[in-house]
Amino acid sequence: MAITSLFFVPAASAATQPPRSALDRLVEDYSPVTMIREQQDPPCEITAEQYEPTSVDTVLGNPSVILTRDVGGKGLTDVLRAPTADDIAGLGDRYYLNLNGDPLGDTCEYARDFEVLKDRGDAPVVTYAHIARERGHPGFALQYWFYWYFNEFNDLHESDWEGMQLSFDTDSPRQALVDGPSRMILFQHAGGERADWNDSKVQKDGSHPIVYPAAGSHATFYGSAVYVENGERGSGLGCDNTSQPLRELRPQPILMPDRVPSRGEFKWLSFYGRWGEKQKGFNNGPTGPQTKTQWNQPFSWMEGQRSTSPRLPGGSVLGPQVAKAFCGTVGTVSGLINLEAKSRLAAVVTLVLLAILIVLFAGATRWGPIDLTELRARRSFGQLVRTARRLYGRHWLVVVPITLTAVPIIGGTNLLAGEFAGGSNAGGVSDRSGIELAIADLIGQIGRPIAMAIVAAVVVTFVRLLAEGRPAGFVDSWRAMLQRFWRVVIAQLIATLGVTLIFITVIGIPFAIWKLVSWTFVQQEVLFTDKSIREAFRGSSELVRGRWWHTVRAVVFFNLVAIVTGPLLTFALIFTSLSLIWINLLGSLVFALLIAYVAIGDTLLYFDLEARAEAEPAKPRRSWRPWRPRKFGRVPDIAAGAPAG
Repeated sequence: MAITSLFFVPAASAATQPPRSALDRLVEDYSPVTMIREQQDPPCEITAEQYEPTSVDTVLGNPSVILTRDVGGKGLTDVLRAPTADDIAGLGDRYYLNLNGDPLGDTCEYARDFEVLKDRGDAPVVTYAHIARERGHPGFALQYWFYWYFNEFNDLHESDWEGMQLSFDTDSPRQALVDGPSRMILFQHAGGERADWNDSKVQKDGSHPIVYPAAGSHATFYGSAVYVENGERGSGLGCDNTSQPLRELRPQPILMPDRVPSRGEFKWLSFYGRWGEKQKGFNNGPTGPQTKTQWNQPFSWMEGQRSTSPRLPGGSVLGPQVAKAFCGTVGTVSGLINLEAKSRLAAVVTLVLLAILIVLFAGATRWGPIDLTELRARRSFGQLVRTARRLYGRHWLVVVPITLTAVPIIGGTNLLAGEFAGGSNAGGVSDRSGIELAIADLIGQIGRPIAMAIVAAVVVTFVRLLAEGRPAGFVDSWRAMLQRFWRVVIAQLIATLGVTLIFITVIGIPFAIWKLVSWTFVQQEVLFTDKSIREAFRGSSELVRGRWWHTVRAVVFFNLVAIVTGPLLTFALIFTSLSLIWINLLGSLVFALLIAYVAIGDTLLYFDLEARAEAEPAKPRRSWRPWRPRKFGRVPDIAAGAPAG
């Protein structure tokens, strides 16, 4: 690995090159190896890393970059196109380097521009090395700064500066080569994570530390994972992803002077403006490395940083992971903030439309009266919601033990999927075969819904026994469900596979949603009427036909309750010191308890649809035969001899 130094000029041949200094050797020996998340669909795949740590020359002298100046109340004015290091040297905080593109618009424009720079050889993979000392602290710090062309995270902005630091207890680079580093810290947003050099979490290739810049945000970590950041001590807010697939980069180290120069190759360090265009808040371009606290106070800054970063647990016992819900929520809120930064009107309209949808969804209904004496009754949406809650509360001594059986059943299914999925090596590549990974996916996509269906079926059976006035205890409910166990399992398997296969065609998504709602009551048809699997599907569809909108409203509500309640109840715990594992377990427990509420709600809806079917005339079938286009979607004229169905 070659090293470029302020004090080292390559000669015409190796024979005439001067011997490398101890400092040059130190910088080269400890230059980091970076593992970045590899794109599968470049260049616009924002969940992976679209950029590489590169040279500032990608923007300096670039004809698509404009140097602008903030002139106070008059806004921005263009100063110069394609500014060089000479042009920006010594400029203050009113100056901005405006790259080609809009950070609040189509951000893939930056990725495409960077691909062009790479193809031309104008974006070499480099890291900027800097020796930092601090008065009152013995030794020195060796910093490696990464410059990134664009920051594709919650806070979208042009350019990004991140990196890492090694600390040595000696003042001599020569002795540092002998002793090695004592500690290191990785830069993460406005903070960092420190470790002893010999800490087990510090991965090395010989003397080179292996580090993991997060996709898009470029915060640097010690391993491959998803890190949940709550904003504490400069950690950022959101989820930093360094997970597989990964590819290795070995940036060429370029040694910068200890102090900020006003002349020479590194005069750009004296630019105190911003390396991106002016925007509001977090979308503003960042300042250079010489403006950061660690540049002049490496040891004091390091002492105040974290010694760990919370990782997203590899899998939940059951249900949606609370931490994953946190990641998605922060991303959604950040998207709204970015929208507001671009257009306040668009953000306001979005919020107003969302509020209207919520009011229409939950507001137009009757919420009472509530009657538990007759379960087979017609009910409004509001009555269904309240009756399900009250029925759960009245019989919680039976329902809670039933629903807690979800923990070993669904948890065991998840653990089985995890066993087949296995782990990954240091490079982020799975250590399992393709067949094993396929089995893990199959268990995860099909096994978990079936396991959940078993628990829900016991609750449905419990409600059936209550409606029939029969003994309805824990053992009674399980015994009655087991009599029809295989039909319940096979019916759920068919429903899951059928909807999934239709959904993945993309064009069939509307039909998949329609069928998902139409087949909601297959379990009830099996458990209440003892129908065959085929008749259960037909019976469920018949109940929903003509009442689809009434059905979908309640079905969506009950399922949303199951999905979001656990994450919402434990969301605030992310901002505490409680372990993510415990937060996830608490969210999983809430999810388990809500399986029963959803099953009770769906069963009361089943009773409601039965009551409506008895009181209303039969809903006519429509013709959905594509080979009869004139009849497609129409009610057949039976009297005229048209075929039914």
